[in-house]
Amino acid sequence: MPLYDFLCADCGHLAEVLVFSERTTIHCARCGSGNVKKLMSAHSSLSGTASGAMPGPGDTACCGSSPGHAGCAGPGSCCGKA
Repeated sequence: MPLYDFLCADCGHLAEVLVFSERTTIHCARCGSGNVKKLMSAHSSLSGTASGAMPGPGDTACCGSSPGHAGCAGPGSCCGKA
């Protein structure tokens, strides 16, 4: 069951969705539209030494900032870099 990023073409909402089957119909959680586009997403990884079992302060994300940094573009993104 993979996770995919979807962008709603109608309202612009970006969501990460767990897809159970290829036959699953995806609708926007915000506006209910079926006009959604599956996006390429970057996998999660750390480029620094983890300070514990989970990412936290001092660990780095793919863009070199801390996980959850306000400069990142959203789920599955690499700070908006393509």
